[in-house]
Amino acid sequence: MSKERKGWTSTAVVDSNPYSRLMALKRMGIVKDYEKIREKTVAVVGIGGVGSVVAEMLTRCAVGKLILFDYDKVELANMNRLFYQPHQSGLSKVEAARDTLIHINPDVIIETHNYNITTMENFNNFVDRIRHGSLTGGKVDLVLSCVDNFEARMTVNTACNEENQVWMESGCVPPLVVASNIDEKTLKREGVCAASLPTTMAVVAGFLVQNTLKYLLNFGEVSMYVGYNALQDFFPRQEMKPNDQCDDRFCRQRQKEYKAKKAAEAKVEVAVETKEEEIVHEDNEWGIELVDESKVEESKTTVGNGLEYAYELPKENEVEIENDRNGKHRLDEL
Repeated sequence: MSKERKGWTSTAVVDSNPYSRLMALKRMGIVKDYEKIREKTVAVVGIGGVGSVVAEMLTRCAVGKLILFDYDKVELANMNRLFYQPHQSGLSKVEAARDTLIHINPDVIIETHNYNITTMENFNNFVDRIRHGSLTGGKVDLVLSCVDNFEARMTVNTACNEENQVWMESGCVPPLVVASNIDEKTLKREGVCAASLPTTMAVVAGFLVQNTLKYLLNFGEVSMYVGYNALQDFFPRQEMKPNDQCDDRFCRQRQKEYKAKKAAEAKVEVAVETKEEEIVHEDNEWGIELVDESKVEESKTTVGNGLEYAYELPKENEVEIENDRNGKHRLDEL
C-alpha cells in the first residue's frame, strides 16, 4: 500500500502547507535550515512502545528516510502503546508501522527489516544497512536504539562502535538485570513491565526525538543523558562517563578519538577567546566603553574630558587612618 508523495513544495508558513508549523521554527530563528531534514536518514531499532512513537514523530517532522528494525508481531496487549490499532494484530510491527506512517506523511521513505539483529547473519545485514542505508547510499545519519533487552542494546552498541556511527539509547526501566548479573532469558516478562504506560512511552519518545532533531539540524544543546522519574516527576540530567576498561576494542578506539576531538576543540576555543580579547573599543571623548556583562569587573576610575566625579572613594590606607583617629577621639572622650 502506498500513497502519492507530494514533495517539499513550499517553505511558506500558511495553513495549506503541511510543513507550515515546522517552517515556523525557521522563521523564529530556532533552526537555520529546517529543509535539511529531508536529506537525513534515521535507523530506528525496536518498533515497540517507544520506537513506534519515535517513528511517528520523525515522520511528522518530515525526515527524509526511516529504516525500521524489529522481528516481533503486533498483539492486542500492545494497544496501550499509542500507535498500533486492533485490526493490525498479527502483523509484524515493522509492516504495521510502515502502513500507518505512509498515510501520515507519504513524503518519507520507509524501509523495513523484519528480523532479529542479535543473530550472526542478521547482524551482518544490520551493519550493512547502517553502512549503506542513507539516501545517498552511504552511512545513515543516526541510529536510535529503542529496544527492551540488554542483548539487543549491546548488539546496537557493537555495530555502531565498529562503524563509528553515532547512535542514541533509550529505555523505560533501570538496568536492574545487568546490575544484578541475572540472565534475563530466565525471567518471566509477562505482565511485569510497569513502564508500559502510554504516558511514559510518550515522554521518553519525545526526549529522544527532540535530541535527534537538535543533532541532525545543529541547534540547541544535544544532551548526553536525560532521565525522567515518572513516580516523583523530576528530570535528572548528567554527563556520561566513558569506561576506558571496556572489553570492546572499537569502543576504546572511539573514546580515544573523542578525547582527541575535544582537545582540538578546546584549543580552538582558547584561540578564539584570545583573539576576541585583543579587540579594543575605539577611544572617544565621552569615555564610553564596552562592558562584558558575563564578568564582574571593578569600576574604572577614568572619566571623559569635561567630566568629574561628585566624590571619590577613599583609598584603603586613608580609611584605616581615619578609623584610628576616630578610635582615639572616643578614648579621649572617655
